[in-house]
Amino acid sequence: MAESTFIYVTYIRTTPEKLWQALTDTDFIPQWWMGVRTETDWRVGGPWKLVLTDGRTADTGEVLEFEPPRRLALKWRNEFKPELKAEGWSHCLFELEPQGEAVKLTVTHSIPRDASQLIQAVSGGWPQILSNLKTLVETGKPLIPQRAAETAQA
Repeated sequence: MAESTFIYVTYIRTTPEKLWQALTDTDFIPQWWMGVRTETDWRVGGPWKLVLTDGRTADTGEVLEFEPPRRLALKWRNEFKPELKAEGWSHCLFELEPQGEAVKLTVTHSIPRDASQLIQAVSGGWPQILSNLKTLVETGKPLIPQRAAETAQA
C-alpha cells in the first residue's frame, strides 16, 4: 500500500517524564504549539482535538496509544482545510527514548496514500512546533510565542 510519511527527530535536554508532561499537559501545550490547545482526556479510545486560537477546530482524532513516558499515538484528521480533510485519517506517533541527559523525541506522521497534501503541510508545521517545544522545555521560553490561527499547518 502507498504511504506518505514525515519523520522528525530531535534531542531535548530533559527527562522522559518532564517531556511527557510537556506533550500531554493541556494547559502547557499552547505555550509550545503557539496558542493552539488540545482537548482530550488522554485515554486510549478517547477523542482528541486541536483548537486554533480563534476557536476553530483544526484537527480531530482518537488516542490510539498512551504509554507514559514513552509512546503516544493519535488517529488524526485535518478539519479546517477541505482538501486535507478529504485525504482521510492519518497516524501520528510520538516516541520518547532516554539518551543520557537528553531525550530523543521521534515524531512520525503518516497516511496511507501517495503524495499526501496533509503530510506536505505537516512537514512544514512539525519542525516549527517541535523546535518551539525543545526551546521551551530547555530554556523556559518558547522560540515563537504564538502565530495567527489561519497559518496553523499541523
